[in-house]
Amino acid sequence: MNAPESKDAQQGMSSSYVTFSLAEETYAIDVLQVQEVLKMTEIAPVPGVPDYILGIINLRGDVVTVIDARRRMSLPSREPDDASRIVIIDVDHQNVGILVDAVAEVVQIAPSAVDPAPAVGNDQTSRFILGVSSTEEGLTILIDLNKLLSDDEWAAIRDL
Repeated sequence: MNAPESKDAQQGMSSSYVTFSLAEETYAIDVLQVQEVLKMTEIAPVPGVPDYILGIINLRGDVVTVIDARRRMSLPSREPDDASRIVIIDVDHQNVGILVDAVAEVVQIAPSAVDPAPAVGNDQTSRFILGVSSTEEGLTILIDLNKLLSDDEWAAIRDL
């Protein structure tokens, strides 16, 4: 005789997300795709790249491309400060850094707590929004890192 499923099993297990802020909003990305979080470091510019690519950094001998998350999400630019962080993410076995205003914490979010993404913004920005989770602290926007860039854009970064 099988034991009854727990409430978590019935609703799907919670997933862990790293939360970060951009322009006073809270965003979350799958913790399994986060390799590490770095303090702001010198970013070497690369000529002729799209404006959302800040440049490259040397991470223990590996060259990592850094994307400005604000520019990619069509938010106003801002100079990095002491709270700014570069989140090293793994997308399809490729390490990329994303510059964010600040990294907050790791949270658990159950699939049942995620509402579909509202139909706002343009296709360019809404395509990478997985959904929205509402908590006592406010809204958290879940980001699909695989869709942050198009396949062609990911390929161009691989070639840098």
